[in-house]
Amino acid sequence: MVEKLNTDVELCQSLRRLLADEVVMNSLDPETRRVAELFMFDFEISGIHLDEEKRKKAVNLNVRILDLCNEFLTGAHLPNKIDKHVLPEHIWCNFSAEGNYLQIAGLHADCPDDLVREAAYKIFLHPNTEQLSRLEELLASRNSLAQLVGYDTFAHRALQGTMAKNPETVGEFLEKLSDQLSKRTQEDFEIMKKMKMKLNPQNSAGILFQKLMPWDHPYYSGLLRAERYNIDPGLYCPFFSLGACMEGLNSLFSQLLGISLYAEQTQRGEVWSEDVRKLAVVHETEGLLGYIYCDFFQRPDKPHQDCHFTVHGGRLKENGEYQLPVVVLMLSLPHSARGAPTLLSPGMMENLFHEMGHAMHSMLGRTRYQHVTGTRCATDFAEVPSILMEYFANDYRVVNQFARHYKTGQPLPKNMVSRLCESKKVCAAADMQLQVFYAALDQIYHGKHPLKKSTTEILKETQEKVYGLPYVPNTAWQLRFSHLVGYGAKYYSYLMSRAVASMVWKQCFAQDPFDRAMGERYRREMLAHGGGKEPILMVQGMLQKSPSVEDLVDALVSDLDQDFETFIMDS
Repeated sequence: MVEKLNTDVELCQSLRRLLADEVVMNSLDPETRRVAELFMFDFEISGIHLDEEKRKKAVNLNVRILDLCNEFLTGAHLPNKIDKHVLPEHIWCNFSAEGNYLQIAGLHADCPDDLVREAAYKIFLHPNTEQLSRLEELLASRNSLAQLVGYDTFAHRALQGTMAKNPETVGEFLEKLSDQLSKRTQEDFEIMKKMKMKLNPQNSAGILFQKLMPWDHPYYSGLLRAERYNIDPGLYCPFFSLGACMEGLNSLFSQLLGISLYAEQTQRGEVWSEDVRKLAVVHETEGLLGYIYCDFFQRPDKPHQDCHFTVHGGRLKENGEYQLPVVVLMLSLPHSARGAPTLLSPGMMENLFHEMGHAMHSMLGRTRYQHVTGTRCATDFAEVPSILMEYFANDYRVVNQFARHYKTGQPLPKNMVSRLCESKKVCAAADMQLQVFYAALDQIYHGKHPLKKSTTEILKETQEKVYGLPYVPNTAWQLRFSHLVGYGAKYYSYLMSRAVASMVWKQCFAQDPFDRAMGERYRREMLAHGGGKEPILMVQGMLQKSPSVEDLVDALVSDLDQDFETFIMDS
């Protein structure tokens, strides 16, 4: 339906006349002008300026791309089967059996047996010709569409209107970040390799055991964290009951933004599960701002994905009233025993804060049009409010306001928060380097076409150049890279958003995470506009300067060294 509207010539000509009328344009407020320009951008990237035959081709390409995206997503999650006799019998129990076959449905990255991780990696990532041709057709179709509507590459089309603006800036950002990380990443890999050889002295003569392999990184980095800081989530969970965490969020929002969360009774048939709770978001002087439905618990038919989505966005109605935003915040928390509180691991608590960052973006957006409400903004800006909330979730002054043992009422000790923060820095350079590799691969796939080599050859080359761990023959990790669908040419967004969030935290909230004046500035400059203002202008308004690529890279790299203890001692 949207693609048809985006190729409606009459509608477009009407908008073009409006945009060409200087008197009318000057009479419009900046947000209305931006929305008009965004609609024209939608018309142009859908090929409105083309002749009828090419317009039809653009619509068909869009439809084909949607189909390919769905097929690729399905294929990315399908398990691979292998004759069980190919693998040593003692590792069969790690996989689900189906007659004479074993099904490998993932990478088993946490398994302590090196052989299980190696087998899972090689089998799960074994190339599938159908999935390979889907990916090739998807990339070629995206490129054809971009060129049809006047862009050099799909990346140029996808990045218009973002903070980065173009692939050249993304390339510079990733390259400079990779250069800064390179030495630290190699040091991380060296430490992991030593740990691997220490734990497997009997295998140290084998070539594979003298090398760190891609299936080793997640396992040994996790092991090093555990060894150095002995972070047992079970020790933290009693301090993070769901009720306490929600109280913590309520307290933080109240001090920073003058906002409170109130539980509301739902009407019969209003919610889709009896577990869902409805929260009213109320400002101390402005009153009701919107509603958040909290769908927090696992159910058999529910996808295991933490996310936030809009039921309907805020907008100014014709009668002058404001349509209040309504959103859903979805988590996958386990059910507790009857009568016992739901206890969250540190990761679950951080995720709750992250998703609540998105929800507050939606609640505090006060845009005139639904088209640009709340999180409907550039992808590389949309993650900033949620990642910023992670910084609050890791600050002892914030955590100390709510983390209490659910039985004794004892506060979570400072050193436990400190150790948790410090543990996150173990092998953090290697983890970030892996993200740089994914983002670089995404840029190449959506760059100049036809691609110079096959997608697998490009993967091998980019992995060895950017990531640093060897490519494993007869694997095709890109066929499992589901983010190529939703984040095509925009996978870098997470890193760039984290860089901006880091700058906002250090400059505006690190001294005092409850600074009301900064909270108001944050609402006014960054949250209120949704996508109704250029993202870089919102960042500029908050930081009082426009960050350069170097500033963004420095923010990420300095996070690897950041002494959280300083904040704790200052408090």
